[in-house]
Amino acid sequence: MDIIETIKDQIANNTILLYMKGSPNAPQCGFSARASQAVMACGEKFAYVDILQHPEIRANLPAYANWPTFPQLWVKGELIGGSDIVLEMFEKGELQTLIKDAMAE
Repeated sequence: MDIIETIKDQIANNTILLYMKGSPNAPQCGFSARASQAVMACGEKFAYVDILQHPEIRANLPAYANWPTFPQLWVKGELIGGSDIVLEMFEKGELQTLIKDAMAE
């Protein structure tokens, strides 16, 4: 499977997906740590992809998503944003609502 098809498949098949450096329990950068903590605090299960273990995804996702940095949070096939946006949404209570609504559907 071509790498773009793999990315599309991951996004389509996971309601909540976080592309990050490391894992939620062992993040490998501060931005990924903050984003994954915010998503975990919403209390729903979510999928993640460690881009350090998948260099082809790390190389191709920014062009596909039109978003240059990691982490990237995707909810219901839509790119929500990176660490700053995720944290801002969390602080306003918007992330919790978004994630709960996505999982309720």
